[in-house]
Amino acid sequence: MPNGTLSQHLQRERGDGPLSWPVRLAIALETAQAIAHLHSAIDPPIYHRDIKTSNILLDLDFKSKVADFGLSRLGKPGMPEISHISTAPQGTPGYLDPQYHQNFHLSDKSDVYSFGVVLVEIITAMKAVDFSRPSSEVNLANLAADRIGSGRLDEIVDPFLDLNSDAWTLSSIHRVAEIAFRCLAYDRELRPGMIEVAAELEQIRDCRSAESRKSHGDSSGGGLGSEISPCCSSSSTNDSEKPLSLSFDKVVVRTETDCVKAAERSVKEYSPVSVRDPWLSEQSSPGSNSFQNGGGGVAR
Repeated sequence: MPNGTLSQHLQRERGDGPLSWPVRLAIALETAQAIAHLHSAIDPPIYHRDIKTSNILLDLDFKSKVADFGLSRLGKPGMPEISHISTAPQGTPGYLDPQYHQNFHLSDKSDVYSFGVVLVEIITAMKAVDFSRPSSEVNLANLAADRIGSGRLDEIVDPFLDLNSDAWTLSSIHRVAEIAFRCLAYDRELRPGMIEVAAELEQIRDCRSAESRKSHGDSSGGGLGSEISPCCSSSSTNDSEKPLSLSFDKVVVRTETDCVKAAERSVKEYSPVSVRDPWLSEQSSPGSNSFQNGGGGVAR
C-alpha cells in the first residue's frame, strides 16, 4: 500500500508530517465499517483477532484497508444464542481483550476492545505498549482509561492536534475518546457493537461536513437550516437489530451551528472525558487488569 500503515504515520515513521484530525477520523470510520462488515454482513461472522494500527493499511488517498487475517476465526453459524467460540487466546499484547485472555471466549466484542485501543492511538499517537513510559502507564489502554475516566483527556492528546482550533475538533476528539472508553470496558457485555461504533463515528464526521458547507456559503435546496443532520444524536439502539447500512432510524433537524453546540453540550454534561470529577460508573470503566503479558504471537 502506497502510504504504509497507520502505525507508521502515528509514530512519525512515514509521511511529510503528522496526520490531521479529519484524516485520522476518516481512517477510524473506514476501519470501523470494515470490522462491522466482518461481524454483521457475513454468515458465519469473522472475528479478526488482531486489530491494531500496524494492520491498518493506507492507500494513496489515505483510505484504510484492514489486513492480516492470519489469526481470524469464523463465528458459530446458525447458532445465534452462542455469542462466542472457545479458542486459545492469540493476538498482540496491548490490544488483547482481557476477558478473552482469561476465559478463552472469543467474540465480536474482542475485536471491539482492540479497536478501542486503536482509537486511543489515533487520539494520542502513543504506542499500545511502551516500556519507556512509567510502569503504571506502559499499557496505553490502562493509561487512557485513567485519563478519560478522570476527565484529563487533554493530558494525553497528541500535541499536534490543536484542541482549540475550532469547536468541531474539540467536541469530536472528546466524543471519539468517549467511544474508545466504552470499547475498552472490561465486561464485554458493556462494550458497543461495531455497527454502533461505526454509526457514531459517521455522525461525528458528518457534523464537520455540515460545518464545512456552512463556511462555504452553500445555500442550495431548502437551505442549510433545514438540512437533516444526524450527527448530534447518540445511538442507543440494540446493534444486533440494526441493518449494516449504518443508517439511523431517527434523525434530528438542526442547523450546523446547533449541531456543534449540541455536541459540545454532550461532552460537557454527559461524557466522562470532560467532567472534572472522576467517572464513578464502575460498570462502564475498563478493568485495571487489562494489561496482558501473554497472548500468543503477532500474526504473520
